[in-house]
Amino acid sequence: MKILLTNDDGIFSDGLKCLYNQLKNIGKIYVIVPEIEKSATSHSINLFSPIRIKKIEINGISSFIVNGTPVDCVKIGIKKIIKEKIDMVVSGINPGPNLGMDILYSGTVSAASEGAILGIPSISVSIADYKNFKFDSASIITVKIIEKLKKVKFPKDTILNINIPNKNLEEIKGIKITFQSESRFSEEYEKRIDPRGNIYFWLKGTFKEKTKDKGSDVEAIKNGYVSITPIHLKLTDYSFFKKLKKIKFEKIEF
Repeated sequence: MKILLTNDDGIFSDGLKCLYNQLKNIGKIYVIVPEIEKSATSHSINLFSPIRIKKIEINGISSFIVNGTPVDCVKIGIKKIIKEKIDMVVSGINPGPNLGMDILYSGTVSAASEGAILGIPSISVSIADYKNFKFDSASIITVKIIEKLKKVKFPKDTILNINIPNKNLEEIKGIKITFQSESRFSEEYEKRIDPRGNIYFWLKGTFKEKTKDKGSDVEAIKNGYVSITPIHLKLTDYSFFKKLKKIKFEKIEF
């Protein structure tokens, strides 16, 4: 199995190191990551400056470092760096959850999405917590899921977004197939003043869970289960599409 491994927080990520050490037991791993952290970059790509690539080795991992976004890493990895057919793109392990509406901001999820756009089965993996990450447990679970996925044909333009509780293996209750919750951050900009008296703003927020969200990614994590959510990249809202068709926009004259 040939896997492109990427993330949104660079080569020094403990999550990437742990996941690499597990993945190398099941296939050939190409590590292609941003040179600096690119969290919350969503599906942004580098259009207005050159893409530069460096091959380095850190912590015993031979890697390609790209001065771009996670999506850039997947695009140039597939198009230029790797000379053979890739079986899967794995993006992670992200230190922090990618649940509910938050996935729209995620560089981790977007890297997997780019893999799907390029026709490659792709998954994103995150630990659903904010400190004291148990990357070893999450890496073992990720590899077990990938082994099962060898039997699955991914639908076109679809990824799997995986979130794992921040627990030891024996504490995790199991795996659930889930849907994306409508939960999201309630955000505000906090006004601050720097030592020179200049005003600046800092974004902060609190994750607000949607109640009665049975079967969602958020509920699974809350109850101690791994969440696997199939995410389709086709975003058309067909129910709204039908309503708009009834308005007869085509009859508007200019």
